[in-house]
Amino acid sequence: MKEVVTFLKENPVQYLATVGRDGKAKCRPFMFCHEQDNRLWFCTNNQKEVYADMKATPYVEVCISNSNYAWLRLSGKAVFENNMEVKEACMQNPIVKGQYETAENPIFEVFYLEDAHAVIADMSGNPPKEFSL
Repeated sequence: MKEVVTFLKENPVQYLATVGRDGKAKCRPFMFCHEQDNRLWFCTNNQKEVYADMKATPYVEVCISNSNYAWLRLSGKAVFENNMEVKEACMQNPIVKGQYETAENPIFEVFYLEDAHAVIADMSGNPPKEFSL
């Protein structure tokens, strides 16, 4: 878990892939919030298409790369939970705070990845590292 969380924190521009309600792939910039209770937490706005897409088909994948040509692929089931402790922790990020102002904002949603699977790989030819989270 630690290596995955470190990769996520060190590379804040990530891309979340979903299946759109039209059945087509959708990919958008996203941001990891934090790890808590052995769960990887993210946040979004319940007025966005991405929220509706994840509610309809909750299986997602996050992909990130770094400047050394290594990448992380993280997949799992998006599980939304009205967890105020997690929401408060997300508010520590100035970007999140700027968008939602308070953890009580009714459009502010948090979710974690259930049965998450991560792969960290690079172009070295070495085998990828796999993690079940």
